[in-house]
Amino acid sequence: MIDVNQLRNGTNFTLDGELYKVLKYEHIKMGRGNATIRVQVRNLRTGATREMTFTSGDRVQDIRIDTRVVEYLYDDGEFLTFMDVETFEQPQLRKDQFGDDFLYLTENMQLKLLSYEGEILDYELPPNVEHRVVEAERAVAGNTATGATKRVKTETGLEVITPLFVEEGDIIRIDTRTGEYVTRV
Repeated sequence: MIDVNQLRNGTNFTLDGELYKVLKYEHIKMGRGNATIRVQVRNLRTGATREMTFTSGDRVQDIRIDTRVVEYLYDDGEFLTFMDVETFEQPQLRKDQFGDDFLYLTENMQLKLLSYEGEILDYELPPNVEHRVVEAERAVAGNTATGATKRVKTETGLEVITPLFVEEGDIIRIDTRTGEYVTRV
């Protein structure tokens, strides 16, 4: 158990059977009485965010989230199969857990799976991924005042807006946090 005064951004804890991660921490001390601790948290199971308020002296149970590096193997239509690079176990996750992030995955790509007591809660993609362009609009630079762009499609079906010089067959680097083009490799 930890005191709520020890909560900081990134701290994981459990309360009433739910797992939370602190996104924002605020300590409020008025003139008299106990301090108030206001935190914005994300539920690790549902992904929902909410605010919680505690008074100084309250306690919550801190938890340890395990991180393991896995390699993406394949998609069988409903499940995505990964391989733990240390133990060679092959955990599977439902494809819908990834949402649109599924389009960043390429074979043999490494990412992190976050788990608590064997239950996989979340994943962390690498900050940048490299994809081959399979479709690119034919573009001609005209009289443009700013940098002209076009839309390209990568090998996984991901659509990215890139500069005009990117062509079919090029390999581009994409930022997984924003989905934006970074550079041509």
